[in-house]
Amino acid sequence: MRAEQPVVVGVDGSEQSVAALAWAVGEAELRGAAVRIVVIDDSAAGSIADRFRSTNLATEVSAEIACGRPATELIRCSERAQLLVLGARGRGMLLGSLSTKVAMHARCPVVVVREHRSGSGPVLVGVDGTPHGQHVLQFAFEAAAARRAELAVMQVWEAPGAEGSVVLAPPEELAEARGEAERSLRTQLAGWREQYPDVAVRRHTPRGHPVAALTERAREAQLLVVGHRNRKGLFAALLLGSVASGVLHRAHCPVAVICSDIR
Repeated sequence: MRAEQPVVVGVDGSEQSVAALAWAVGEAELRGAAVRIVVIDDSAAGSIADRFRSTNLATEVSAEIACGRPATELIRCSERAQLLVLGARGRGMLLGSLSTKVAMHARCPVVVVREHRSGSGPVLVGVDGTPHGQHVLQFAFEAAAARRAELAVMQVWEAPGAEGSVVLAPPEELAEARGEAERSLRTQLAGWREQYPDVAVRRHTPRGHPVAALTERAREAQLLVVGHRNRKGLFAALLLGSVASGVLHRAHCPVAVICSDIR
């Protein structure tokens, strides 16, 4: 079962991967899980792994050397993990294009950590009214409950009309679009407050672009949670969903990506 599996973290010796390792250890302690360090072809990373293993931690820490392609090895490890943690912009391929590929194909939720931050602020989750949003909300509620943090739930709406149009929609159309977003958000949250009565929930339905709105709100968050629906086709191996990709590149807090294939 996922709950019995470790939190896996990729380490390449960069400052960002050290921040990812520290975050992964803290997350594992919240979950009561072990930590599995996957060392990505770097001698410095091995010494970092040894240092963490020798520290008196509340969780078990083990390590292995990734001998193959980094993305392939991390995706393989995700099959036996409850969470995969990566540092943003590490040395070489960890992260950047690697983060996109791993987040798309990993068999568990992926968290990308850009910098070490204190554990204050709300957990922020972006939803869009699709069925996959329920899996995203489950991860977000569990994260907020474990941290005893407020949960900020955001559904962004855009003004009616052609994309890129400079013509403002009539006020009544704007009001209807906002009302539709608010109704959708209430529907998606139905039942979750009963399951997590101790989690304070704040709803947000701003007008704008999802990436910009989520990134701005994430300035105050300790974790941002978004979903990603796998796509088939020519660019499936290269592209992450636009919202997930956008916040991965712009948000400064850790970003959790929940793939639609994960159950």
